[in-house]
Amino acid sequence: MGEFHKSSYSLANSECVEVAEGRTTLVRDSQRRDLGHLAFPASEWRALLADIDSL
Repeated sequence: MGEFHKSSYSLANSECVEVAEGRTTLVRDSQRRDLGHLAFPASEWRALLADIDSL
């Protein structure tokens, strides 16, 4: 599993998510890491990003 990283679009003080990519993509709130994370199959995460890019 990869390490968590913030989006390059995130500002230093903004609320954002962190992502760890691998066979499963993990997503967590950068301000509330203690609440855990959501897990998505990598294929579903790629599909979401593709849909967002098409907007």
